[in-house]
Amino acid sequence: MKTKCGTDMIVEKSLQLVHKNVVLKKTRDKMVGRGVLLDVARALGKERLEDGYAITCEDLDLTAKKQAVEIKKGDFVIVRTGQMEDCLNRESWDGFPGGDAPGMGFDTIDWVQRTELAALASDTWGCEVRPNQSEDGINQPWHWITIPIQGMTMGEMFYLKDLAEDCLADNTYEFLLVAASIPITGAVGTPINPLAIK
Repeated sequence: MKTKCGTDMIVEKSLQLVHKNVVLKKTRDKMVGRGVLLDVARALGKERLEDGYAITCEDLDLTAKKQAVEIKKGDFVIVRTGQMEDCLNRESWDGFPGGDAPGMGFDTIDWVQRTELAALASDTWGCEVRPNQSEDGINQPWHWITIPIQGMTMGEMFYLKDLAEDCLADNTYEFLLVAASIPITGAVGTPINPLAIK
């Protein structure tokens, strides 16, 4: 069964890495593997996480446990907050791009390191909680660690409603994820059309 995860994904990499086409070499033909949906909103008993909710390592571990799925080295982890579905239901994108949003809290840097995932994506504009968990004047600190230092690839704005409903129906939260990027030399991001195949 094919389930469309979304139409827009940004595969972000640090400008430091783009210098010698490292992004193109790192992602070309390699964005295929075991995908795992972590439906954090549903695991916490909500349709949608509130704006500003910082997902914790404990939330991610609890979600995996409730879904009876193990995160393995090299997985493509997709986190559902319910934010995009809420925007679609309200027929309003006010605040979605750059506004307050649920997302990965700063402490999940440790979870990313521990699990050794290949990539992380979500249904929000930037994966990271907004407002950010940082001092004034420091924007998107989670990005500054996970992308250039940990070398993680990130996907944003995934449409997850259909995939989440399918995973809930058959209680299977893993699938083959195909999300190859467009080979744009020197780019730091590219739109993709990811597919979750079960």
